[in-house]
Amino acid sequence: MNARRLATVATSIATLAAIAGWQSSPSAQRPAPSAAKSPYLKLVEPWPAEQVLKDRKRQADARPLFKDTQPLPFQLTANFKTIDRDHNPESTATYPSVMTVDGGNGKTDRLNVTLSARGHFRRMARNCRAVPLKLEFASKELPGTVFEGLNTLKLGTGCERTDEYDQVTLREHLSYQLFNMVTPLSFRARLAKAQYIQDKADRPFASRYAIFIEHENDVARRMGGRVVEIPRIDFKSLEAETLTRMMLFEYMIGNTDFSVYALHNVVIVQTPDRILWPVPYDFDMSGFVNAPYAIPDRRLPITKVTDRLYRGPCRTVEQFEKAAAPFRGQRQNMQALIAGVKELESVRRDEMKSYVDSFFRAIESPDSIKRAFVNGCKDSEAM
Repeated sequence: MNARRLATVATSIATLAAIAGWQSSPSAQRPAPSAAKSPYLKLVEPWPAEQVLKDRKRQADARPLFKDTQPLPFQLTANFKTIDRDHNPESTATYPSVMTVDGGNGKTDRLNVTLSARGHFRRMARNCRAVPLKLEFASKELPGTVFEGLNTLKLGTGCERTDEYDQVTLREHLSYQLFNMVTPLSFRARLAKAQYIQDKADRPFASRYAIFIEHENDVARRMGGRVVEIPRIDFKSLEAETLTRMMLFEYMIGNTDFSVYALHNVVIVQTPDRILWPVPYDFDMSGFVNAPYAIPDRRLPITKVTDRLYRGPCRTVEQFEKAAAPFRGQRQNMQALIAGVKELESVRRDEMKSYVDSFFRAIESPDSIKRAFVNGCKDSEAM
């Protein structure tokens, strides 16, 4: 990062430290939060010793859950008849459950887990029958298990427990894997095969794919930093190359369901050098996944989620070229990854490979980059 960029960041942080008001763009006229509740105070909190950060990174890197790529089989017993009726996004109800999971060496781990519904769009009854879940484990039960060190996790589930939505789960899991191939500054996700058992029943009523999604704090620890929740942030406050790479990935998978400005499906990580790094997640509304319920925001100039729209900052051809290089380097591996998911319907595999290929045509040369991303670009900071 150049000296001018460092100076800009330093000035921004000093301003935030004084809580003198935060403007995400010259046109934004919003009062600053009160100092007592200001999220900006997190930016100037003292950092732990360097060795502590290294230890946290080592522990996060070594989480057993993400050391294997094979689908993790488990059973989850709970009162799903009640849970799947928890469609109020404001509800904070929790539900007891029991998970059994292969503990290795022929043993089975039995864990007490507290479930809660999460999300907004998929939690609404008109959109999904099965609500997405958050899992909270009993810490004392975790040592020696695949979930060691993970007190809470998001579980990505199908909108309905059907074969069609199994395909959606597989496609979203692939989205995480594709971004992992381009950068380690990304969420890890572990595919699982869940058997859902209604409380007091003796057999599963559904057996479906699911995704364990890495906790955002572990993402930050692996980056040597911490999560900061800064509302109304603008593009120029973020690490430029990482932001451009993220926006190219969102364009590659045809995802418009995110906002840096509103902290929607994006986590901001701060490192001790005071640099802010964006990390995206939640890709089910993308054209690559193409879920049955996915529709673009009506304010955007696209009519379906498979239409691509670049929503990042304007850059030069040279800057886009640099950001595109890691994608080009993984082109064959990405196509092989998609082709290797035999559980996907062959038609879906072909569609996904074709969709990704069309992205690579957009970044194959400086001229194609200029046409796709530079010509007509309009910077929008409130994104």
